Amino acid sequence: MSCHANTELQQAASAAGKGEVLQRYAADYPKGPHDQPQSMCPAFGSLRVGLRMRRTATILSGSACCVYGLTFTSHFYGARRSVGYVPFNSETLVTGKLFEDIREAVYAQAKPAEVDAVVIINLCVPTASGVPLQLLPKQIDGVRIIGIDVPGFGVPTHAEAKDVLAGAMLKYARGEAEQGPVAAPRGGVSTKPTITLLGEMFPADPVGIGMMLEPMGLAAGPVVPTREWRELYAALDCAAVAAIHPFYTASVREFQAAGRTVLGSAPVGHDGTEAWLQAVGEAANVAQAQIDAAKNRFLPAIRGALAGKPVKGRITLSGYEGSELLVARLLVESGADLRYCGTACPRTPWSEADRQWLEAHGVMVQYRASLEQDLAAMREFQPDLVVGTTPVVQAAKQASTPALYFTNLISARPLMGPAGAGSLAQVVNTAIANKGRFDAMSEFFGETGLGDRAGVWEGVPELHPEFRADTRRQVIKIQKRLKAEQMV
Repeated sequence: MSCHANTELQQAASAAGKGEVLQRYAADYPKGPHDQPQSMCPAFGSLRVGLRMRRTATILSGSACCVYGLTFTSHFYGARRSVGYVPFNSETLVTGKLFEDIREAVYAQAKPAEVDAVVIINLCVPTASGVPLQLLPKQIDGVRIIGIDVPGFGVPTHAEAKDVLAGAMLKYARGEAEQGPVAAPRGGVSTKPTITLLGEMFPADPVGIGMMLEPMGLAAGPVVPTREWRELYAALDCAAVAAIHPFYTASVREFQAAGRTVLGSAPVGHDGTEAWLQAVGEAANVAQAQIDAAKNRFLPAIRGALAGKPVKGRITLSGYEGSELLVARLLVESGADLRYCGTACPRTPWSEADRQWLEAHGVMVQYRASLEQDLAAMREFQPDLVVGTTPVVQAAKQASTPALYFTNLISARPLMGPAGAGSLAQVVNTAIANKGRFDAMSEFFGETGLGDRAGVWEGVPELHPEFRADTRRQVIKIQKRLKAEQMV
């Protein structure tokens, strides 16, 4: 049983005093018809946020195997600093010594000359055991202490785990700002009203958004999750918040508590940009003439870019970053015959405009999509190109269908404004054009390496269908027994 679906750990965590935390996560990050999406350990999202911030130390408390995997993944994605680790065994976990070890580690890291904040993340086992991070001091010598629980059985995806830490930091920073003056951003305070951008984006997108806001007398504010603690104050001090990624529920709650208006969707494609500029202008009390000036400057360029770099072909799309609906809109406006858009993230009010637009254009939108649903869409619609997660891409290529990995090849591109309008055409059209190469390879290799013939063999593999039939019978018996236990 995976940590994502471990009901025993959930029950243990509730019994150990974590019931309130789990209830809040259940409300903020509702699950789908299945237990949880099949994705990497969600704690990676919180770890990534901490490691990307200047003057922030991050410490993990969890099983050694989990910490090793998370550390490896963080360095694979470019982390340039060490990840702290508080090891434990059965004795320290049961006796409460683990909490004392965590407290000691936090004090050792809280050096005001080096860090502004120390983040300590409980993984599954410490969370289930009720290790009380809330009892840690809120600050040590001016260094902020942020303790969060990010169990695989409580937070569905690593994308939403980014919100867990971002929301906790915004709450802390909001409390500081309410108490008195706070530090200004590294680049100084903006002379124009700003629009805070919620959600990780390609580095060029905030610049492009700033250019589109300029005719309205507005500026792009910080991107949350931020790269530095002082940027949190600037993020809160805005005219409105653009929920570019619509699943940051905890962060939205903090902005709303600060009296900020939160807007959904994003300036993607022609229709998306027009609606977004109008919504932003109205939220910031900008005159309609200025809103129209921004539209007149950028909408023709976007329309021209879309027309100049069309996408030809049928596509299915899925991912777990949270920007799937935005990419889907851009593909449709680029001319693609998009049939399916699956996202591991939940349905929220800030993605409603995108969902309605996509469904009006014949796209099936699936929130909390499972791997099985993504694969079923691929089989049903027979696309010329599959854009998806690693297992979806693997299945597509095995079926001789061109495929692109969403995270590395699609979301790592500009999507907003004129720059984003033509950014997908080359990579998508090139991939679709490779269909002939897949067919040639499939014809050449035939059934070599498929099914029971996978792997390296000195001779011809000897098939034993009776073994498979016996295993199937055993699995059916186990399933029946588990179902009977659930009924009891």
